[in-house]
Amino acid sequence: VQLQASGGGLVQAGGSLRLSCVASGRTFSSYAMGWFRQAPGKEREFVATISRSGAITNYADSVLGRFTVSRDNAKNTMYLQMTSLKPDDTAVYFCARSGTPVSTSQARDYDYWGQGTLVTVSS
Repeated sequence: VQLQASGGGLVQAGGSLRLSCVASGRTFSSYAMGWFRQAPGKEREFVATISRSGAITNYADSVLGRFTVSRDNAKNTMYLQMTSLKPDDTAVYFCARSGTPVSTSQARDYDYWGQGTLVTVSS
């Protein structure tokens, strides 16, 4: 399985970006997926997760109401729509595939990771 994240870039505070994560293989719809991020000098942190069908989503408190995770199983793609971006959102964003049957916010439960895409929010 390979995960390819894209869509990062430089944006001003208050702006928006949409990240995409394309997965290889034919089993994308069989797994929950998640987004994590890592800011310079900080540990990787949970951002959002989405169930296999897309019906159930969960978010970190820091992004709740501003970010929306979605997926298109026909395209093997997961998205993260980010709005009202803040400088604190600056980080490398990673997509990952859950190794458990249910969505989880724990990085240790994810078995495949994309390479990350950098999001920089200027003030």
